[in-house]
Amino acid sequence: MTDKHPDILCIGAMLWDVIGRAPRRMAQGADVPGRIRHIPGGVALNVAVALARWGLTPAVLSAVGRDPEGEALTAQAGRLGVRTDWLTRDSGLPTDCYMGIEDSEGLIAAIADAHSLEAAGDTILAPLSGALADWTGPVVLDGNLTEDLLATMSRDRRLAGADLRVVPASPGKAERLEPLIAARRGCFYLNRLEAEILAGGACPDAATAAEAVVARGAARVLVTDGPHSAADAMANGPTLVVTPPRVTVARVTGAGDCFLAAHLAAELKNQPRDAALRQAVEAAAAHVSGKDVP
Repeated sequence: MTDKHPDILCIGAMLWDVIGRAPRRMAQGADVPGRIRHIPGGVALNVAVALARWGLTPAVLSAVGRDPEGEALTAQAGRLGVRTDWLTRDSGLPTDCYMGIEDSEGLIAAIADAHSLEAAGDTILAPLSGALADWTGPVVLDGNLTEDLLATMSRDRRLAGADLRVVPASPGKAERLEPLIAARRGCFYLNRLEAEILAGGACPDAATAAEAVVARGAARVLVTDGPHSAADAMANGPTLVVTPPRVTVARVTGAGDCFLAAHLAAELKNQPRDAALRQAVEAAAAHVSGKDVP
């Protein structure tokens, strides 16, 4: 691990992913052979790991238990290039976990147990009043945080100068982002279903969905739509669209996190909007195909 001051803060879930994948189409109640992986995960950590691959120095603010799972997770995150110096470590809380089932078509179902993160509440933000005070760099906010905490963060003076990048974590948590939209804070990274929830209605494609969320008050919105075109819309600017390359699906969990990290890495190098969107789309496609990016 490096002692270099972090470039980016990723605030949200840091947990173990348990992902079962079958190489065929599955019906409800199916019991089929496949592979099960036990890997570091959570939106905040996934984005941080991907950012580290782009040569950046990310830090995670999250809640991780002092149980064996938490010790192993923290150690593995460090090996992957993520700073874990400012985690909230509560011996009374277990390390969180996510369980997902995928088949050849994508995600079938998932359960996210982020109860320890929710119980920790705003204690995970304590470093913003200490070692990480006066932060003005990028901050990735994960929708696994509670709506109350996200609302608090939208007006937190400690983040007043930060470049907020917001991701909902799942369609079921998309509405938690409403306070940030109302505050006109942040750049949002959504899939089409999440964008439709925030827009309040169905949209035919990513571009329409992104523009609909911008119309609700968001300053900037990026929307992905699986193998279909992704879009970048912003207030008082043109909407950009890029179509991803065709790939064979090897995994789906974490693709959105990979998209965000690649996009942010490009923008931190001052690449133009179209180049940043293209890098993000290509990185997400490579992840889905089973490759590590970059």
